[in-house]
Amino acid sequence: MDLSSLFTVPIGDLILWFVVFLFSLSFHEAAHAWTSERFGDDTGRLQGRISLNPMAHIDPIGTILFPLLGFMRGGFLFFGWAKPVETNPLRWRNKDLANISVSAAGPISNMILAIIAFIVLKVMMVTGSYVPAMFSGGPFDLVVPMPGMPDWALPVGTLVSALLMTNVSLAVFNLIPIPPLDGSHVLYTLLPDSMKDAYSNLSQYGFILLIALSVLGVFGAIISPVMGFVRYLLWVGMANQILQ
Repeated sequence: MDLSSLFTVPIGDLILWFVVFLFSLSFHEAAHAWTSERFGDDTGRLQGRISLNPMAHIDPIGTILFPLLGFMRGGFLFFGWAKPVETNPLRWRNKDLANISVSAAGPISNMILAIIAFIVLKVMMVTGSYVPAMFSGGPFDLVVPMPGMPDWALPVGTLVSALLMTNVSLAVFNLIPIPPLDGSHVLYTLLPDSMKDAYSNLSQYGFILLIALSVLGVFGAIISPVMGFVRYLLWVGMANQILQ
């Protein structure tokens, strides 16, 4: 059986994206554990979660099954997760600030990776090695190499493009205030005490709600405009390279 027939994108792009996805999730979870330790809780370190080794963070369903199903359904899927980092809030100093900081550390780490990828892609275009992939390239390509570039230039462009798109998507997705996403912990801390119990009750339906909103395309509707703005910022001023 030809495995490539199961997916709507090239297997090579799938492998590159999956490597980026695993790295980005590992960086995200390690950031949670590292930040928690800064506030006095070393649970994550003791469990080996301050690590970029994906084996420390993989969740079979959220890290492998859902993303691969997304490729089989039609391409890029931002809906995925890793094994949550365990924390002991009783050991935190300044508990409210710790809860917000530890929760926000994951999305912030993805924003850092996205900024690095954005700068690298911008440099790749400014130096004349790549042009914006407005009318060509694969589903993950934000840039394509100029004619005459070596063969490795295309997968490098795809890899850095995937790093940018994946981390923008993970950052935005995890900031959505639906349990158990990181944004829900931030919102819970900021809510008045009179509303916290009602919001906590939502957590038992969080996973079902996430699946339903994903199937309905709500998350795509939230992330697509953000991704479009990022593309605009990346490509602005580069149109002359396409016309050359």
